[in-house]
Amino acid sequence: MKLYTLHTKQNLPISVDEAWTFLSSPENLKTITPDYMGFHILSGADREMFPGQIIQYIVTPVMGIKTKWVTEITHVKDKSYFVDEQRFGPYALWHHKHFIRPIEGGVEMEDIVDYKLPFGWIGQLAHPILVKPKLKEIFDYRQKKLIDLFGAYTS
Repeated sequence: MKLYTLHTKQNLPISVDEAWTFLSSPENLKTITPDYMGFHILSGADREMFPGQIIQYIVTPVMGIKTKWVTEITHVKDKSYFVDEQRFGPYALWHHKHFIRPIEGGVEMEDIVDYKLPFGWIGQLAHPILVKPKLKEIFDYRQKKLIDLFGAYTS
């Protein structure tokens, strides 16, 4: 089974506190997820983020098929990083690291997602034509939405 990685960085003209407050709140995921994905939190987002937190969602990633996704917040370092890992959902493995670093004039946000697809070679065939483009589209949407919310970074 092949391991894939998605790596994105974005600079925003906001403070570390603002970035952390927004990004560490699971409820804000809906704001930065495309509407067509039908993102809806079922449970687990009712308190401040902590290691061991289980969050359950419904998403509709492709062809109108609703999928339950359960993630666990496995690591948290306040105002620095957190990690979410899929416990149940569409991937064979999903490990998403979120980093926030202060830079001059704002913050740098970095996402590193390591993931594996189910279904062996069929999943590998689907990766370049379905999964990789869809993930890129979702993270591009996030970047644009964050600029809409917080403004564009200029150095």
